[in-house]
Amino acid sequence: MTRLSTLLLIALVASGLYLVKVSYEARRLFVDLERAKAEEQQLEADERRLEAERRTAATHLRVERVARDKLNMRQATAETTVYVAELPASGASR
Repeated sequence: MTRLSTLLLIALVASGLYLVKVSYEARRLFVDLERAKAEEQQLEADERRLEAERRTAATHLRVERVARDKLNMRQATAETTVYVAELPASGASR
């Protein structure tokens, strides 16, 4: 009888230790999952913000303003436009 009791006690202790280990692992995995969800939400917010910035940066008016202010470009006028005429081709090509 004491042999059976000892065996059952060992099984009970081993089962308890295994339960503690599994519970700890489940909590650790839950924390990792929540952390991944939070990171996913942050990345989605960053994606939306960057997409809005990209759309803003690509607007026609902003491109014109940057070209005018930073690159010192201006609208082409008739006075600044140079037209190049094509010379007539000679009969023999080299």
